[in-house]
Amino acid sequence: MAKKNNNTVSEKPRVSKRQKRIKFVIYLMILSMILSSILAGAVMFL
Repeated sequence: MAKKNNNTVSEKPRVSKRQKRIKFVIYLMILSMILSSILAGAVMFL
């Protein structure tokens, strides 16, 4: 039982390529949303 727990702990830091890509895409989407909202606000003032 203890050995199984150790395996799960050691596997946790290793992130799969697909998971990394999904995380990157999510960050990209959030960044683009923030950027577009800032641009929309700037257009209103101009």
